[in-house]
Amino acid sequence: MALPYLEAVLCFMILMYIFETYLDIRQHRALKEPTLPKPLVGVISGEKFERSRAYSLDKSKFHFIHEAVTILMDTTILYYRVLPWVWKKSGELATNAGLNAENEILHTLAFLAGVMIWSQITDLPFSLYSTFVIEAKHGFNKQTIWLFIRDMIKGILLSILLGPPIVAAIIIIVQNGGPYLAIYLWGFMFALSLVMMTIYPIVIAPLFNKFTPLPEGVLREKIEKLAASLSFPLKKLFVVDGSTRSSHSNAYMYGFFKNKRIVLYDTLIQQCSSEDEIVSVIAHELGHWKLNHTVYSFVAVQLLMFLQFGGYTLVRNSKDLFESFGFEDQPVIIGLIIFQHTIIPVQHLLSFCLNLVSRAFEFQADAFAKNLGYAPQLRAALVKLQEENLSAMNTDPWYSAYHYSHPPLVERLSALEDADSKKEN
Repeated sequence: MALPYLEAVLCFMILMYIFETYLDIRQHRALKEPTLPKPLVGVISGEKFERSRAYSLDKSKFHFIHEAVTILMDTTILYYRVLPWVWKKSGELATNAGLNAENEILHTLAFLAGVMIWSQITDLPFSLYSTFVIEAKHGFNKQTIWLFIRDMIKGILLSILLGPPIVAAIIIIVQNGGPYLAIYLWGFMFALSLVMMTIYPIVIAPLFNKFTPLPEGVLREKIEKLAASLSFPLKKLFVVDGSTRSSHSNAYMYGFFKNKRIVLYDTLIQQCSSEDEIVSVIAHELGHWKLNHTVYSFVAVQLLMFLQFGGYTLVRNSKDLFESFGFEDQPVIIGLIIFQHTIIPVQHLLSFCLNLVSRAFEFQADAFAKNLGYAPQLRAALVKLQEENLSAMNTDPWYSAYHYSHPPLVERLSALEDADSKKEN
């Protein structure tokens, strides 16, 4: 008797939707609180709090609708065996177009093209509303509809350019991998991740944003001095024009070995009151590097990916699994999609665990910046970024523990103050 794989997946999807909706309701109630958390009274202005509260509530309401539509569509697609129908029709369309549908690579690309078109159509209304209604209403959106469309077209073209060779390689590896399939798949994805980490900031990111060297001046001198003091191999220091699309701010670093780069959003420079506040944010990011957080995270992701491919090799030839989802044959891409659905419980658990680790890393990076003497500036920068990004001030502890990869502002300020108290004692 075939096991009810599809029914089990649908059951868990619905249960997770109910659980996460419960957490969303708790968070929505927290966002409706009319007063600031006590530790932020006198730190965050009343005007910024009201704006943050309104922005967070609007996003929360939109999230309820988006998630309800998503679970409805996903369960409908699986329950009514829409994917097998799309697979069959994509083969017919490929044949009608003069392609050999017996070739699994060509059939798969036709199938993925249909899936991509469907995703673009269903995601577009939500993206438009989020960008041009919610973000615009609260003063964040800076892009025009033409820039939005241009970015979307660039993304589609990149998918068309990069997708086919990657998909073809995966299919060939699965078809010929034999007993070492998991190792070959992991090796390919590992190499691909290194390539993408190399070319994305140099080739792909500049297609969407303009990167210019940080001008000579006090800020550049202070960042270079800090990097040198930590033996950070800084090669280039950029400013990216994030303000052309949004008022949200950020900073990050990238690069391998002795070729590191730091990128500052122009909005970050505009929002911080002094160079030292900006440098304190960089000190936090350098803390991640110095404490090997990036390396640990990369290794963890690679390990989880290897285990995931190992699990896939155990079920990829399961006829019952494919038949449960409505498929008569066993295409490689379909096997990967089905496997992703069957391990949803494990993925949610791992995501929660990775968030716990990420929050611990954030506290450590804050402490690192504090030990460099940037505690006052980092506190001021964190408050300023919280205010300018209108981030949620009141958060439900269950919701933040489950969803947040970064600790709430109250916890970060408290940790910095505790560190100061311990040092004074």
